Amino acid sequence: MSRKIYRIEAAAEADAERLADIRVEAMRPSLEAVGRFDPLRARERFLGSFVATDTRIILVEEDIAGFFVVRRRVDHFYLDHLYVSPAYQGLGLGRDSVEGLKAEAEAMGLPIRLMALNGSPANNFYLACGFRFVSQDALDTVYAWMPGA
Repeated sequence: MSRKIYRIEAAAEADAERLADIRVEAMRPSLEAVGRFDPLRARERFLGSFVATDTRIILVEEDIAGFFVVRRRVDHFYLDHLYVSPAYQGLGLGRDSVEGLKAEAEAMGLPIRLMALNGSPANNFYLACGFRFVSQDALDTVYAWMPGA
């Protein structure tokens, strides 16, 4: 597989609109599959909770290829968002980002928790990254990764 050179940097407040666009673009197929695609709602939900200091962008050259949001809690890391623009999917950027986060969590002895939309390909992705099923409701599945696992 040909892998692109990338880097991860802290996000800035000015990145919020572009990141919202990436979220809508990346989530569209999954949300359409469950009949819940509303681009305005998806943007507003993201922008309403955007905190630049919790957000890291994935850059390929100068293009924002994706991003992830990690909320640091007292007893765990919460991976609130991880999106890679469809143009950059399949290159290992998401997996590398998760592996880097797992190394951080391991060093601090903290688990990582997250939720994925039921029916989304993200479910298989997180399972392949070593996350384990915790619970499920009508919309989402909760996963956790434990240090030392």
